[in-house]
Amino acid sequence: MKIMKTKTIALVAHDNRKQDLMEWVEYNYKHLIPHQLVCTGTTGKLVKATLEKNLTGKEKINFDITMLKSGPLGGDQQLGAMISEGKIDMVIFLWDPMEQQPHDVDVKALLRITVLYNVPTASNRSTADYLITSSLFNSNYKPVLKDYSTYIKRELK
Repeated sequence: MKIMKTKTIALVAHDNRKQDLMEWVEYNYKHLIPHQLVCTGTTGKLVKATLEKNLTGKEKINFDITMLKSGPLGGDQQLGAMISEGKIDMVIFLWDPMEQQPHDVDVKALLRITVLYNVPTASNRSTADYLITSSLFNSNYKPVLKDYSTYIKRELK
C-alpha cells in the first residue's frame, strides 16, 4: 500500500468533541480541501457545513465529502472496513475519554484496525496538528506494514 500525495482522511468525533473538531477543521480547512474526506454521521454534516462557510468559488466546486452512517449505527464499522481495504490514509478521531459510549466496542475495534494497518491516527487536536503539518502530509509515503502471513497460514486446532 502506498499513501499518495492526495490523501483520504477520515474525520470522526464523539458528541462532546464535535465542537473541538469543527474548530480544528475551520482553522485547518486550507490543508484539508485538497484531500478526500470521509466522515461518520453527524460529524460529516457538521464538517461539510463548516467547510462550506469557508470555501469560495473554485474550492467549493472541487470539494467532496463521503458520508458514512453515524458511529453507533455502523459508521465506525464502515470506516474500519475501508481501512482494512486500504481506502483510508489517515484518521482524525476526537473521541471522548470522559464518557462511556454505547458503541465502545466498535470504537475499540476501529482504533485496533488503525494500529493493525499502520494508519496514522490522531485522537486529539495536538496530534492532528502534527499530522497535517508533517512534511509527509503533502507527499507520497509508503508505510511499513507488518507481515501477518504466518498468522493467516497458522494451523487451527
